[in-house]
Amino acid sequence: MKIHEYYRETANINLNGSIASLIPTILIVVGNLSFINNREIMLLTIPFLIYSLISFQLYLFRMKQSIAISRKMTKSKSFHQSFFEASHLLVLNMNTHSSKLLLYFPNGHLAGMIKRYRGMGLNNLRLSKVYALYNSYGNAIGFFVIKHRKVIRVEVYDQRRKYLGMLRKRNQGFRKSKKELFDEERRYVGAVEGSAVFMDEQVVNNSNRHLGRLRRGWMPLEWSPLFPEPNTPVLSFRENLSEEDKLLRMSLLINEFVIER
Repeated sequence: MKIHEYYRETANINLNGSIASLIPTILIVVGNLSFINNREIMLLTIPFLIYSLISFQLYLFRMKQSIAISRKMTKSKSFHQSFFEASHLLVLNMNTHSSKLLLYFPNGHLAGMIKRYRGMGLNNLRLSKVYALYNSYGNAIGFFVIKHRKVIRVEVYDQRRKYLGMLRKRNQGFRKSKKELFDEERRYVGAVEGSAVFMDEQVVNNSNRHLGRLRRGWMPLEWSPLFPEPNTPVLSFRENLSEEDKLLRMSLLINEFVIER
């Protein structure tokens, strides 16, 4: 799914919402005319009609964006890049019946996605929520297991189900929490620090050196022709991180988009 296909899909979601909101409107009108004949009951259709109109306008807006982006992508040069080679990924949330996170390269091509995993091969699946990271070919290249006990843990596994470490989150009062990263030997390797008000999560190592960042409201201007939403979250990592290190630190996406939101 290229970025213009994402906007086309979100347009279709708005169109479905517009059509669905007309169903209660029709039922109210038909029921009133057939049995009740009360003009005041017709006022009940107003909220549904307003929602349908707004959703349809959003459908037209997203379709216009999709068409414009598609034209720009045909003019731009495409290049192949593996998922873990990217130093910047743009994160978009697809709210459907099976919600998923879509990760894009700055050139508008799909890098991968994170969605609920219901397969076999990991322990305690019945007691935990499992999410898988897929590359653009649909192959699972990482797994995140959410466990709720006294503290919240996000355990991270590679594509061979090898345990890489975990993110541990402990609440420290109202809207305050401590998020720490541990390797496979349960040694402290860093933390995730950020704001409780807006999205700006920074990944630091045990020497307090910044290794990655997830923030909203910061996007290079040259990406805007393909990503028209300026508040699109951007995930950035230092290029010298290994695949295992990036995968462990990507657990912040699970915390940010699955646990907290």
